[in-house]
Amino acid sequence: MARRKESPVEQASIRDLMIDGRGVADLTGKAVFVDGALAGEEVRFRRRRRRKNYDEAELLEVVVAAADRIDPRCDSFGICGGCALQHLEAGAQLRLKEQVLLDALQRIGGIAPEQLLPALAGRPFGYRRRARLGVRRVDKKNRVLVGFREKHKPYIADMQHCETLVEPLAELISPLAELIETLSVKRDIPQVELSYGDNFSAAVVRVLTAPAAADLQALQSFAERHNVQVWLQTGGPDTLRLLDGSREAEPLEYELPEFGLRLQYGPLDFVQVNQDMNQRMLTQALQLLHPRPGEKLLDLFCGIGNFSLPLARSGAVVTGIELDAAMVGKARDNARFNRLDNAEFQVADLSVAGQQQPWWRSDYDAVLLDPPRAGALEALPLVAGTGAGRLLYVSCHPGSLARDAGILVREHGYRLRKAGVMDMFPQTGHVEAMALFERAAT
Repeated sequence: MARRKESPVEQASIRDLMIDGRGVADLTGKAVFVDGALAGEEVRFRRRRRRKNYDEAELLEVVVAAADRIDPRCDSFGICGGCALQHLEAGAQLRLKEQVLLDALQRIGGIAPEQLLPALAGRPFGYRRRARLGVRRVDKKNRVLVGFREKHKPYIADMQHCETLVEPLAELISPLAELIETLSVKRDIPQVELSYGDNFSAAVVRVLTAPAAADLQALQSFAERHNVQVWLQTGGPDTLRLLDGSREAEPLEYELPEFGLRLQYGPLDFVQVNQDMNQRMLTQALQLLHPRPGEKLLDLFCGIGNFSLPLARSGAVVTGIELDAAMVGKARDNARFNRLDNAEFQVADLSVAGQQQPWWRSDYDAVLLDPPRAGALEALPLVAGTGAGRLLYVSCHPGSLARDAGILVREHGYRLRKAGVMDMFPQTGHVEAMALFERAAT
């Protein structure tokens, strides 16, 4: 079979940078996305995929580098799909994310904030306290690989360390790979989920077949040697068990010292992976909402109480709403653990519009929303009906935030007073934001 002819080497100027780390060049009226190129650079590249409206290209050489180009810190950058922006200086990453947020608000929502909040940023590396790592036994390498997926590929990146993980988790990657290589079930372990708490670390090993007794002993030795609480998961979350088969264990914890709180959670519970940024985010949220003692606040998508309990610590009366009954139970436990009796938690599906809820009332003073990536579209009429004069929207996707913001402004009488990005995931293309809405004067 004849080999496909390789595309020629081309040279062009990069006019823009996408949030996923691809530079944009225009040639013969068609956009070319050059992976790893930065805005303002002159580069040489080769087209690898041709599409109807654009082509994708491989960067071969940076002829003239941008002023904000830096050397990536991680040896796996460009192969591992975990990071997209390690070659871009930290301040430039923030400016890029701010522009993505503002562009989305204007293009999708048709609005702009009255004031742009200063970008919240913390440590650029060593910040991730949670990670879901893929596992694969690769016969060609004669060993097990543990790591993130390769960029645009199903393979596991061959990595010994991760610069974005907190050091105790980063140091587990190689030992985990060596451990799993010794197990009889090494071909039946597709992933390991790591969590780092203030008190210890946890590892949830997803396993498709029952480990042998020798496997369990090896896992137990690993747990003791590395001070890791090891769990096995054979199916859904309800199959989570410790190595001895029990379901209960000492919970993970994280501290919020500014609010005098400690929150407890399980190894599969959703928590903010960047704890440094979580504390900065909570501080800003309370500054913007400015809750006063006795005010009635509604916290939608409340999880284990990450926002609810700091709000309650201010003296406000807080009602937290969450779909997952187990998470609601943990939020209640966290309120008791921290001796707070002015926070209550209820189970409700906020993705179903128009449901009557026993906790709903029309005299809330403020509402906080922290929805998933899909946003809070179905809950917006409920939010508007609370009568709340202040609304704080915490977003992990600028597109859904922009859509919802446009609806709140055009249909429900709110003003977008302030908005800004929060760099929860430095080096990546994730854009998280916070937006303050106020009821427009009538």
